[in-house]
Amino acid sequence: MTKVSMRRPFAIIAATGLVLGTIAVPAFAQSRDPAYASARSAGQVGEKMDGYLGYVTPPSPALRAVVEDINIKRKAVYAEKAQANKATVEEYALTSGCLLIAQTKPGEKYQAPDGSWQTRGAGAPLRDSRCP
Repeated sequence: MTKVSMRRPFAIIAATGLVLGTIAVPAFAQSRDPAYASARSAGQVGEKMDGYLGYVTPPSPALRAVVEDINIKRKAVYAEKAQANKATVEEYALTSGCLLIAQTKPGEKYQAPDGSWQTRGAGAPLRDSRCP
């Protein structure tokens, strides 16, 4: 497995305005969908290290459709921003995953570095060593 340096993608995200609190392009679409908000608060979906949403529990067909739509939109944003900043989609997505996990609220699910699903407590979430 190739080790990816996160300093460059994080600098790229910061330079393009996608810093904590403002990863609004992919997050914007999901915040308007009540099915997504309900599934997130119920712990059925969570943020993954790779920058995409994942299923904590087996999804219904309706929830699967919502999450796939959000993930498709995220990938499009990552691809556009990565190309514009001479980074790979994977680098950009991973850095975004770090930031999105950092933005989770207590009670929400996120993927820990070991791949397990964790529930965010009052403290900071577990962080991957590649995160900025």
